[in-house]
Amino acid sequence: MPKTLRIANCSGFYGDRLSAAKEMVEGGEIDFLTGDYLAELTMMILFRDRLKDPSRGYARTFLTQMEQVLGQCADRNIKVISNAGGLNPMALAEEIEGLARKLGVAPKVAWIEGDEITERLDELQARGNPLVDGATGRPLSELDERVLCANAYLGAWPIVEALKRDADIVVCPRITDTALLVAPAAWHHNWKRDDWDRLASGIVAGHILECGTQCTGGNYAFFEEIESLESPGFPICEMDEDGSFTITKHENTGGLVSEGTVTAQLLYETTDARYLTPDAVARFDTIRLEEEGPDRVRVTGVKGEPPPETLKVAMLYLSGYRNSGSILLTGLDIEKKARIVEEEFWKLMGGKDSFDEARADLIDLTEPNPGSNAEAYARLRFAMRDRDPEKVGRRFFDKIVELALSSIPGFTVPTGLRKKASPCVSFWGALIPADEVEQVVVVDGVRIPVPHTQPTTETIAIEPEPIEIPPPPGGPTKPIPIGRVLGSRSGDKGGAATLGVWGTSAEAYSWAAEYLTVEKVRELIPEAEELRIERFLMPNIRSIGFLIDGLLGEGASASILIDPQAKSLGEYFRARFADVPEGLVFGE
Repeated sequence: MPKTLRIANCSGFYGDRLSAAKEMVEGGEIDFLTGDYLAELTMMILFRDRLKDPSRGYARTFLTQMEQVLGQCADRNIKVISNAGGLNPMALAEEIEGLARKLGVAPKVAWIEGDEITERLDELQARGNPLVDGATGRPLSELDERVLCANAYLGAWPIVEALKRDADIVVCPRITDTALLVAPAAWHHNWKRDDWDRLASGIVAGHILECGTQCTGGNYAFFEEIESLESPGFPICEMDEDGSFTITKHENTGGLVSEGTVTAQLLYETTDARYLTPDAVARFDTIRLEEEGPDRVRVTGVKGEPPPETLKVAMLYLSGYRNSGSILLTGLDIEKKARIVEEEFWKLMGGKDSFDEARADLIDLTEPNPGSNAEAYARLRFAMRDRDPEKVGRRFFDKIVELALSSIPGFTVPTGLRKKASPCVSFWGALIPADEVEQVVVVDGVRIPVPHTQPTTETIAIEPEPIEIPPPPGGPTKPIPIGRVLGSRSGDKGGAATLGVWGTSAEAYSWAAEYLTVEKVRELIPEAEELRIERFLMPNIRSIGFLIDGLLGEGASASILIDPQAKSLGEYFRARFADVPEGLVFGE
């Protein structure tokens, strides 16, 4: 039987800790080093890089990381898989080959192509695919703006093919984040394309690892449980042949691997208990977690289904320009001062309704009797988006400055006010039949087409194992922050926000499942009052997921919200008060 495979992660996003690859290679035994670099915002950054220089369009920090570890990877036979190729995987592969020659090593470098379908959009529509946006239901023909880039999410099998042909480094474009782990596991353990349960388990493992230290204590609701958050160790998956696995990290590193930290990451950007990928559908309502020792969480029981016949396509288009900036309000009567400044500013700008989107937010309210000048400040933040860059560029700056000597007392313009607007790039998510996308792996100069998993009529009836959940505790209640009994993790999916909550005990989950109806969530998050909210339960991990459509507008790279990626939504939710049974209360 093949040995347990140790797969490490060294990046959760473009800009993550630069030393992580070196730490993972030098910190202990690993077989694979993986890294996730792509997100909606990243694709916009890479598009702009490629526009300036056609030889760019990849995550350049990956090269720096490889320079630190290529020699050791060659000596210890550690293989590397990453989606750092972004919009130009061939160029990154060639850069790696050049770097390897300089270092005196000769890894076999492969890259994957086929995800980018930007030039085929007209053809696809003419052949009957309307490329309907999943969020709005609009066909692409109704979009007036030009699509900048369109990329289909590929799966694990092109990577598996590269590994079968002895590739040491596989550079990927827009693939599913989970494929980074499914592929080495499937290759090493010789999983078949219809090993649905094993593949689903690999998908779950890939989802846990994809965001790096978010599963080892980063962004964790109950951070007091963590002895040290200084340089949390990046995660490792120990994958067995049957698909069961353990999440851990190198010894003597910061952070924490616990049932709670793993649960939190399982909920990140999860929109349904059925997690769809091109390789399989993973049933998150079948996952079982167990702490098997310090910094070791065992994951078993994952069930899978055949994948859908379609691939997700992420398209980005220019939707105008945005700008934002704040003024400082000081001392007494902050709310009154804010109203005066807001009225003056919108009048100077031609009216709030003259923009495609505009808002003002009063934040950082002061406390009575401030102990220092800094404690006397509040901020009034203006933000706007419009198709005319002049309206939200220099004019925005000028009108703020004009108020400096003619408005309320204590009016202060902090440094950092921008004179130039930033482009807004919106997200359009559609589906495309998988057989419309040719996925190709290039090894030793040879292009090898890799077929997609073929559609199947196989029906798999999965009944999650019954979970014994106690009834909610009765007795008196007290109004306290929800975060005293529930953890949370939130994120973005295009213009939607995801909000996952979990109970620290079966009783806490039981109460939450009864209390947190869709109507109650609308009440607790007034910003979502008129939005569509979906709810799904996962009693196996004592969790509830919510998908809030439209909370982020047209996506993170077009939003004028303070937090366009809903990173803070979970902690905001935990700060809201609820009538909680006194028997559940802890941590006050």
